[in-house]
Amino acid sequence: MITLTVIREDLKDIRYYYVRKEMFDEAYRCTGKKNAIIAKVDMYNDAMSKASPKLFDLYYSLYVKNHTQESLSDELGYTPEYIQMLNKQLLKFLQANLTKESA
Repeated sequence: MITLTVIREDLKDIRYYYVRKEMFDEAYRCTGKKNAIIAKVDMYNDAMSKASPKLFDLYYSLYVKNHTQESLSDELGYTPEYIQMLNKQLLKFLQANLTKESA
C-alpha cells in the first residue's frame, strides 16, 4: 500500500514538474529522453480521471496550476479549513486508487 507520505512527496514533484513543464519539454526535445517524473505524472493523472469533479478540480488547481490552499479558498469562496479537508480526501482517494493500480 502506498503511504500518504509518499503521495505527498509525489504531489510536490508533480507540482514542480508543472511549474517547470516548458523546461522538461525542451529537455526532451534536446535529449530525446523523458525524465522519470513524467511517468509519475501520467500515473497520477490516470488515477484522477476517476475522481469526483470537486476532487479533480482541487488536484488540478493545487498541483497543476500551482495554487496554494489559501489562494484557492479565496478564489472558490471556501474556508481554508474546507480546502484542507478536501485535500485530505484527495490524498485518501489517491491512496486507494494508486494502490488498486499497483496491485
